[in-house]
Amino acid sequence: MTSSSTFAAWLRALPALAGEPPALDTDALPDDPVVLFERWIREAAGAGVAEPHAATLATVDAEGMPDARTLIVKDVTDRGWAFAGPRGSAKGGQLAAAPAAALSLWWQPLRRAVRVRGRVQEAPRQESDADLAARSAAAREGLQPGEWVRWWLEPQRVEFWQGASDRRHLRIVYERADRAWTRSIVNGETTKSER
Repeated sequence: MTSSSTFAAWLRALPALAGEPPALDTDALPDDPVVLFERWIREAAGAGVAEPHAATLATVDAEGMPDARTLIVKDVTDRGWAFAGPRGSAKGGQLAAAPAAALSLWWQPLRRAVRVRGRVQEAPRQESDADLAARSAAAREGLQPGEWVRWWLEPQRVEFWQGASDRRHLRIVYERADRAWTRSIVNGETTKSER
């Protein structure tokens, strides 16, 4: 077993922000974060990122303690970010009690991350059943219709993060105001807001 200071030094020596981000024209950003998300995830897949649709979902338990797990994003539309799982799972119970969550995706070779947070709604039964039916036979084993749920995270805030070697990271933040999106760009210490 290593001492804490030795381990901390080892961690600090590991490479960070390796890779090269694709070019990004901040003057040509879309007004809708879904459009930018689709562009970024396709670029991640094209760059060979393994499972670019894998995301970390964060919820809170009954005591208010945060909980997180990795899952697969099923769809992204104007409605939000879709994911699914058993109703009786920890996330199912936590979302029933506190229907809000955050999603985080990290595409290391591109130095890019996306963070989404908002309220969560359960999809209609037929949509959840269709999601279950689309799984492989092995993945459906032991699950019955009604036990499998598709949820939609309806975002209030979506942040696109592009890392920089000089640590002046670029953040493109979309926030929902009524039914429209506002957008701000944070580059290092500078913030530019747009409507």
